[in-house]
Amino acid sequence: MISTNDVKPGMALQLDDGLFSIVEYQHVKPGKGKAFVRMKLKKLETGQVLDRTFRADENVQQAIIDRAEHQYLYSDDLGFHFMNLSDYGQIVLTADDVGDASSFLVDGMTVSLPMFQGTAIGVDLPPSVEVEVTYAEPGVKGDTRTGATKTVTIETGLEIQVPLFVEQGDRVKVDTRTGEYQTRV
Repeated sequence: MISTNDVKPGMALQLDDGLFSIVEYQHVKPGKGKAFVRMKLKKLETGQVLDRTFRADENVQQAIIDRAEHQYLYSDDLGFHFMNLSDYGQIVLTADDVGDASSFLVDGMTVSLPMFQGTAIGVDLPPSVEVEVTYAEPGVKGDTRTGATKTVTIETGLEIQVPLFVEQGDRVKVDTRTGEYQTRV
């Protein structure tokens, strides 16, 4: 147990309705009444963000989250297959466990899997990934009414907006947090 006065952003808490990561933390001491703690919590299983208020000095259960480096191998009917880089053990995650990260997983990619009590609870991607453009319509010179971008499909099946000069077969860097094009590699 840990006091709400001692928590910090980034810590994980085990509450009655699941595992949460603290996004924001604010200790409030009003002129009248007792102090309280206002937190913005992100549910680790679903990614849902909630606002919660606790009494100051209230005890909450801290969750210990271990992170292990894994290599993404492939996906099939069973789910997404990962190999632990330290002991070469394999783990299979369902599409619900992987969530939106599936749009950026490329075979052979190294990711971090947060583990709680031996069970993977998600996938932490690197800030950006390099992927190949598998389909791109040719850009028309001088066509700037659309902001000089076009829609292309990358090797994971995700469609993104890129500048007109990007062609099929090019490798591009994509931000995994926003899904936006960063640069051509």
